[in-house]
Amino acid sequence: MVALGLLIIRVVIGLLFIGHGAQKLFGWFGGYGPKGTGGWMESIGMKPGVLMAVLAGLMELVGGALFAAGLFTPLAAALIALTMLGAIVKVHGKNGLWVTANGYEYPLVVLAVVIGVAFAGAGAYSLDALIN
Repeated sequence: MVALGLLIIRVVIGLLFIGHGAQKLFGWFGGYGPKGTGGWMESIGMKPGVLMAVLAGLMELVGGALFAAGLFTPLAAALIALTMLGAIVKVHGKNGLWVTANGYEYPLVVLAVVIGVAFAGAGAYSLDALIN
């Protein structure tokens, strides 16, 4: 049952982060692509904006794909965790905790989940389990 629980957590978080990455990289799922996201990133002091958008998008897309598959799970978790730390520091931290005020509640929950899975392991239903 633990393996099934870890699979559900990994797949949901992983697919959502694939989507977040695709928003930044390709403008899919209502995203703005590298240029639009880059402009916003520059507006909050992250320069050069397009490069930062591409890097964040790659971290989310690759991290999400690896996390969902349970492949190199500590690396996948680190990629996702770094984007969430960036979101907390650059965007949400100043707004307090609660998501209702655009606070850091959601990125903190994701951060806790990916770090928890990294420490617990990806579980039996993962590519990590197949190669170990």
